[in-house]
Amino acid sequence: MFVGIGTLINVVAIVIGTLLGRLFGNRISLRTRDLLTDVLGAVTLIGAASAVTSLFKDELVSALPDGFPILIVLGSLILGGLLGSWLRIEDRLNGLGVTLKKRFVTSENSASDENFVVGFVTASLIFVIGPLAILGSISDGMSTGIDQLLLKSILDFFASVAFAASLGWGVAFSAIPVGIYQGLWTIIGLGLGNILSDYQVQAMTATGGVLLLGIALKLLKIKEISIGDLLPALAFAPLLALVAANL
Repeated sequence: MFVGIGTLINVVAIVIGTLLGRLFGNRISLRTRDLLTDVLGAVTLIGAASAVTSLFKDELVSALPDGFPILIVLGSLILGGLLGSWLRIEDRLNGLGVTLKKRFVTSENSASDENFVVGFVTASLIFVIGPLAILGSISDGMSTGIDQLLLKSILDFFASVAFAASLGWGVAFSAIPVGIYQGLWTIIGLGLGNILSDYQVQAMTATGGVLLLGIALKLLKIKEISIGDLLPALAFAPLLALVAANL
């Protein structure tokens, strides 16, 4: 095996999952497709809850002063939101989705256009957010195994089947940002080794859990949140945790 194979498997899983979702999607009623999206929202909600519990992990609690874990998450989200809004990440993701739609898919149906963009953006955010994308890619880069990315690939495969059935071909193109994002973390793992302490990983995981919560609310049509603009929070979390640990 070679460095980066974990991400390659993940990308292929997303594409194949989308293909299967589209092939069998026409046999699924609109009501059932909506139900599948609701199921994904509910499962994402569970994943968010699981990630947020990192706030109470011993690695994080023991490394930071009392009461700081929640402040780290809050500070990361505020700083990340400010930077993401300034960079207009959400708008750029939407714009990329529209560009891909015009370039690769021909349709005069405005509803289809909207679904393509929603599918691309939503799937991209879900597939790149979370500890498996980061930790698995770093582990791949360090040649210490691809177990985490294999697990992520299985999860992403089933998610892409369900997403593609209801949201269309845009889901397949989410493999592009997934490949780039995880590829960068693989390079970091290859060049720098294990760059994050356990407590920093837990801080990042808890922050990612809040982002996953926002995605779940969006999928369940409860609240529209610009999750793309909050993505920089994942970078601020380990940095703020490092500063707090040295106070």
